Amino acid sequence: MCGIAGELRLDGTLPDLGRMDAMLARLERRGPDHVGSWSDGPLMFGHRRLSIIDLSARSHQPMVDAGLGLALVFNGAIYNYRDLRHELAGRGYTFFTEGDSEVILKAYAEWGERCPERLDGMFAFAIRELGTGRLFLARDRMGIKPLYHADGDGFFRFASNTQALLAGGGIDTRPDPVALHHQFTLHGVVPAPRTVMSGVRKLPPATSLTVGPDGERRERTYWRLRDRPRLAFGSEAEAVEATHEALRSAVARRRTVADVPVGVLLSGGLDSSLLVGLLHEAGEEDLRTFSIGFEDVGEEAGSEFEYSDAVAERFGTRHRRIHIPNEEVLPRLPEAIDAMSEPMFGQDAVAFYLLAERVSREVKVVLSGQGADEVFGGYFWYPQIAGDTEGTAADRLARYYFDREHDEYLTMVAEGLGGPDHTRAWVERELAETGEDDPVAAVLALDATRLVVDDPVKRVDNMTMAWGLEARVPFLDHRLVETAAELPAELRLRGDGGKYPLKAMARGLVPDSVIDRPKGYFPMPALKYVRGGFLEYMRDTLNSAAAYRRGVFRREYIDMLLDAPESHHTRIQGSKLWHAALFEAWFQRHVDDA
Repeated sequence: MCGIAGELRLDGTLPDLGRMDAMLARLERRGPDHVGSWSDGPLMFGHRRLSIIDLSARSHQPMVDAGLGLALVFNGAIYNYRDLRHELAGRGYTFFTEGDSEVILKAYAEWGERCPERLDGMFAFAIRELGTGRLFLARDRMGIKPLYHADGDGFFRFASNTQALLAGGGIDTRPDPVALHHQFTLHGVVPAPRTVMSGVRKLPPATSLTVGPDGERRERTYWRLRDRPRLAFGSEAEAVEATHEALRSAVARRRTVADVPVGVLLSGGLDSSLLVGLLHEAGEEDLRTFSIGFEDVGEEAGSEFEYSDAVAERFGTRHRRIHIPNEEVLPRLPEAIDAMSEPMFGQDAVAFYLLAERVSREVKVVLSGQGADEVFGGYFWYPQIAGDTEGTAADRLARYYFDREHDEYLTMVAEGLGGPDHTRAWVERELAETGEDDPVAAVLALDATRLVVDDPVKRVDNMTMAWGLEARVPFLDHRLVETAAELPAELRLRGDGGKYPLKAMARGLVPDSVIDRPKGYFPMPALKYVRGGFLEYMRDTLNSAAAYRRGVFRREYIDMLLDAPESHHTRIQGSKLWHAALFEAWFQRHVDDA
């Protein structure tokens, strides 16, 4: 896990090392173990390394293979790199490292742009062909690793986060009107390729991009869920067992491919508890688990330690309870915003940020349960959509999921940022693209492949990598996602709270109290109630001179929210005031300060 950056000059000039150093400084926390840069005429690569596999200096990057005429910068982990190394050695390739980075170089030499299809893992990488001058970029199937890019006056630039792109200068930072619509309709999700900044884009998941020396581009999608292998289950029990085996394999791959200890972020919910149970089942010894909790506020519990404690006790893990005083939450909020590559509305971002800070002192790699709710139907709006037979899948998703109607959106943003209902049009296209006839199955496919990428997955990546901590997400193993997509939506949503296949396989493995508990969300009492210091922070942000200058929001709308701060919520119970304040705070700290 690392931070990568690069710049290709298209105007006949050479890249500037000072600019690359500025970009790498904004990637330092993603890779604190080593920094390196390399140039080849109009192209310069930069890399910040977090040493996980092959800890030796041989695996430092940028990695150049002069014999093959290739150079690489890579962020992520390739779980099948040993198998690929063996196959490539059989084809005559020799290796000078023991890591996964070099395997990507050899795989590209052998299979070219089809190389990502052979990789099992989470990755974002760039390869330079020294002979042709071509630049090849690729991102993993599920979009677990980020890859942003930007065009400017005579350059093409890429990086693991937007902060690095901005540090290089020359970026159009004006709000993108289409992305803005997505941001405030899909509670913080801006699907690739857009970002909230007009001049910054991100490579979509399961996509490669080839950039010629003259700047000509060609994108290629190398995986789609709708093209998955079709499975035939003889019974419900067989379907559950196939899911169990797919998850068991996903967990094993993410545990064994590391030359450093691996822990688990144990929330006390079903998903993370199941990961612990499967690791124990596989014979894992000295398993390290970590839970976070906050102070109670009134009757609102600030932790779920009672559940995580039961799991830790059941499996005898080396467990760490991390308790954060509420008085620490608000002062640390700006730090969490600084770690966001894009504005993130989930208030649990600061919880992940504070948790990762403590966990990174003990391990470098953790498994986390993100993706299970999206893949197996664990959110409360899925049954609502399933129970509504009126209209199309897009109609139902809009009724139960969208943050606000388009008409309300037009009253929120300044006149020049309005326009048509971009989000509804995008959702209709993407639901049709899933190829699913069942509306609920289509929504689940959309969530698992497009929406999850830019909400919980991006949030966990950003908050953990802010402390040089690598988070691996077994529930988004592409084979597991393909298996789950073969299960009827009704089976996934069955019972109270959905996720029936996971609950079935967990029964007898993890405590029943964890399986049968109501679904919980990261408890953040200090930020849940829009009052006190939290309210003042939002009021100051939205009434600042910077907010007035930016002019994104109509003042009547902001005044309405501020007049009744706890009265305006989205369909999934998000605070509309917090959405506006976080968006503005992000621009102030990233764009204005830059």
